[in-house]
Amino acid sequence: MIRHHPSDELMLDYAAGSLGEASSLALATHLTLCPQCRAANQRLDAVGGNFFAHPVEGTPGQETLNSVMARISSEQAVPRAVAHPLHPALPQPLRLALGCDLDAVPWKRLGIDAYQCVISTRDKIATARLLRIPAGRPVPVHTHCGNELTLVLRGAFSDLTGNYTPGDFQEADDRLVHQPHAEPAEDCVCLAVTEAPLQFKSWAARIVQPFLGI
Repeated sequence: MIRHHPSDELMLDYAAGSLGEASSLALATHLTLCPQCRAANQRLDAVGGNFFAHPVEGTPGQETLNSVMARISSEQAVPRAVAHPLHPALPQPLRLALGCDLDAVPWKRLGIDAYQCVISTRDKIATARLLRIPAGRPVPVHTHCGNELTLVLRGAFSDLTGNYTPGDFQEADDRLVHQPHAEPAEDCVCLAVTEAPLQFKSWAARIVQPFLGI
């Protein structure tokens, strides 16, 4: 069951086409996995089409945002999620961007036993990458210079904000200092989108960071 979803603001930005390519990839991949957000996006598209057909004067503010999201919530029941067996196929948006499925990802070592695969995009602001964290292992404590979007694809991780399993979506910024910890059952594979290098708290992690490229 998917419990963590993109914020209303991020969903609106995606529907409006104002997100960069890397962030859009994260949202599109989440929508492939999440019936609830997929339905909400469809309703956002419908509401947006209505706004274009009947434009209003001025710049939409928080009141407009709240009104739109309330309408979206009330217009249609949320479809039930359908369980799918685990297999190496990645969600279509991610598979197209990467050019392969999970069993053919060209992983590169990122520290001890951790791996990454940077995904090529035309985004000038953010970088998209797959991360694979070994089962039971933590990521060094860090915060962020910009926004970070994380979508779990396989396995799970936990931090002070909760537990994240396949399909769950996390948004983080410079207000969050955390240490994601992969659950012990299996390696955690995530799609991560970062606007700037992470800010590690450990001096050892900071020393090797230039060589890791994250």
